[in-house]
Amino acid sequence: MNELLGYAFLFFTLLQLLYWALIFSRLSRYKENQNENFSGKPPVSVIICARNEAENLKQFLPYFLEQEYPTYEVIIVNDHSFDNSSKILLDFQNKYTNLRVISLQGQKSYSGKKPALEVGIETAAFDILLLSDADCYPSSPYWIERMQSKIRGIITLGLGFSPYEKKPGLLNAFIRFETIQAAIHYLSFAVVGFPYMGVGRNLVYKKSLFNESNGFVDHYDIASGDDDLFVNAIATKDNTKIILDPSSFVYSIPKSSLREFYYQKSRHLQTGKRYKPFHQLLLGGLSLSHFGHYFFGCCLLFIPVFRTWVLVLYLLRIVTMLICIRPILRRMQQQDLFRWIPILDASFVLYYVFLAPAMIFGNMNKWN
Repeated sequence: MNELLGYAFLFFTLLQLLYWALIFSRLSRYKENQNENFSGKPPVSVIICARNEAENLKQFLPYFLEQEYPTYEVIIVNDHSFDNSSKILLDFQNKYTNLRVISLQGQKSYSGKKPALEVGIETAAFDILLLSDADCYPSSPYWIERMQSKIRGIITLGLGFSPYEKKPGLLNAFIRFETIQAAIHYLSFAVVGFPYMGVGRNLVYKKSLFNESNGFVDHYDIASGDDDLFVNAIATKDNTKIILDPSSFVYSIPKSSLREFYYQKSRHLQTGKRYKPFHQLLLGGLSLSHFGHYFFGCCLLFIPVFRTWVLVLYLLRIVTMLICIRPILRRMQQQDLFRWIPILDASFVLYYVFLAPAMIFGNMNKWN
């Protein structure tokens, strides 16, 4: 029995080392291709769906409307809001000529934001679509310029990074770390040629790509997935690029309570069941090996003969991770988390246990 525990720990640790050394290290060394021709500034349609986001619109919409870019429109799809959103948007329309508002009214007969987003996409005047959310804001006035710059030739999809604001508290540190972990995963897999998801807070693609792929038709039955399931269905190693310029980041407001965070992650994790089988295998192996490394390592600590071996392999894995993640955190402007990585990384064991029921049984089929 003890030998089986030892072999399990060794297997999962080696699998973790392979992920970090062969895949995630590629992101830490990633550099933009200076030979690519990304000149020009074609017109862009920015699309944001909003439901009862009056205060967020008031606070963050100017960041989108005041970009340093020659030709672009901002489309706000006001999705059956019953707060003060309409009045706030009317005030903005009187000030900004590049703002277009589409108000969906009457009885809301659907879950999620896919129908609202489809309306925005159909209405968009330009082929390059740049998506975000009402509770977010671009990190710079050059967000549009940086995000659209990769959409040239056969490149029709761009994956951006969207971190959460830094705030006091352990929950905020964990939320930011979890977001960085997710970004490391989807950006690294894209770099090695296996793009599997993006985040709708910072995503760019061509309208023609959306139309040619029939949009959300394959996953219209679930509320979420307008970003990751769409990307999972249409992204390839040839048509996808990542954008990691700090001026292209979109910051989001983190959840302030454990309950809100649980609901948010529960809803998002449901979409993973609809990923392509190969992607599910890669991500399942990643999560299982992460959990198994800590679980079986902790079990072996109670067996004196294994303690030194466990410590050596733990240090090998955590040092490999730290070497890979440090330049990534620097590039993502999240360096303050580096000293907490060993604690945050170990806490993912509880995270997996915490979210296991939602991953297996959850049915989060609404937004806002």
